[in-house]
Amino acid sequence: MNIPFLDNWRKRQGGTQGSGLAAAVEADPDGVAELLAECELLRVRAGQQGLELDDTPASLSALDQLPPRWREDPEELPWLGNDAGLYLGTVIVRTVAGAAWDIWPSGRPVVRLISGREIDVVAAGLDWAMSGSPELSQVYAESAES
Repeated sequence: MNIPFLDNWRKRQGGTQGSGLAAAVEADPDGVAELLAECELLRVRAGQQGLELDDTPASLSALDQLPPRWREDPEELPWLGNDAGLYLGTVIVRTVAGAAWDIWPSGRPVVRLISGREIDVVAAGLDWAMSGSPELSQVYAESAES
């Protein structure tokens, strides 16, 4: 996120953009996982279409089947895509053995699999929201195979 006063504070503290979140992941991985799992906008939009997101792989398949009404609102599209990526990451972290959240130096949250492979779930979520591809369930399936 680009929050000017926070960026200025980080500069005075000698930190980089992602250092606070990266330190938080090390200090309290479960707390950060809960924060990243909120995905409020996605949960509200899915709920409006009768889908309750329960953090399971089946819910990813159900999301893939929803009509993409969010594409009608270009202002909401990137926020919804970001939430879709964080939700994808949440499902992976909660259901794939050894998967965990990690933070790139840029501050972007990614999922690291036990194999060491990193999945940029935010990019996948944005692609899904904008074009429907790759499907969230497909990204999950590829992650679960690793």
